[in-house]
Amino acid sequence: MIHTTLMKTLGIRHPVILAPMGGVSGGQLAAAVSNAGGLGLVGGGYGDAAWLDTELAIAAKAAQAPWGVGLITWRANRQLVDQCLRYAPAAFMLSFGDPTPYVQAIKDAGCTLICQVQDLAGALMARDAGADIIVAQGTEAGGHGGQRATFPLVPAVVDAVAPIPVVAAGGIADGRGLAAALMLGAQAALIGTRFYACREALGSDEAKRRIAAGHGDETVRTRVFDIVRGYDWPSPYTGRALRNAFLQRWHGHEPELQAQADALRDPFFSAAARGDCDTAMVWAGEAIDLIHDVPTAAFLLASIVAQAESQIRQAYTDLAL
Repeated sequence: MIHTTLMKTLGIRHPVILAPMGGVSGGQLAAAVSNAGGLGLVGGGYGDAAWLDTELAIAAKAAQAPWGVGLITWRANRQLVDQCLRYAPAAFMLSFGDPTPYVQAIKDAGCTLICQVQDLAGALMARDAGADIIVAQGTEAGGHGGQRATFPLVPAVVDAVAPIPVVAAGGIADGRGLAAALMLGAQAALIGTRFYACREALGSDEAKRRIAAGHGDETVRTRVFDIVRGYDWPSPYTGRALRNAFLQRWHGHEPELQAQADALRDPFFSAAARGDCDTAMVWAGEAIDLIHDVPTAAFLLASIVAQAESQIRQAYTDLAL
């Protein structure tokens, strides 16, 4: 069995945290991951209050173990944070921005504060703000992220913020990735895309099928989906998504897209609502080469942990001097 200080802090049995993917990590998925021994996080996305009420209520009712919620920091506000806290999550994750305005409220509610960062400057800011746990997210991750790669970023953050526990994220989709993260000094892995392709995840069956059939070299970091949706993501964050017809048309032609964005916005959202994955984005990380099926979250979590334990045991045997 793998044991880390972070697992004890969070009250979880396995060193796996569900990435709070907006519109994907709903209450059912978060509860399933938590009940299977990891930490499930509901993805608050851009702060749709009605959606959050629905999904947080599901998580609060269904989870029989610690669970949490995650918000995009630059889109958050105190009203949104307070709304989430009313459901008594055990952990609260903030990503992409300075967490300072919300730290006291989160800690006063008894939540473990998790801050996700993409570089060393962000890690130091999170440390100084009072983060209990810091997620070092590499550029291999699906969805929004920065430019640093996971493998060199994680140990650099571990060294910079010690003794605060660090979680590795970006390009982790199986037990080998989890084992590697632990060897880099992380105490858990935050996993997104692999849990997107599971039964409890929100999102269309077609999106899950494309993830299971896709390859890492078919993913691209881009701004086109943010431009058409009217989301002014701060620099340097871009989103990693699977190539589709919309991305092929507009990636590299961002000024032209910006000029037409108002006219394209409603048709884009309509396409997304009907699950048209040739138009709407499917956020996905580089590790989709390792994804071939759409299992339950519990089966997936157990498989990842078992493979990690086996990998560590085998490495110890093979490398023992």
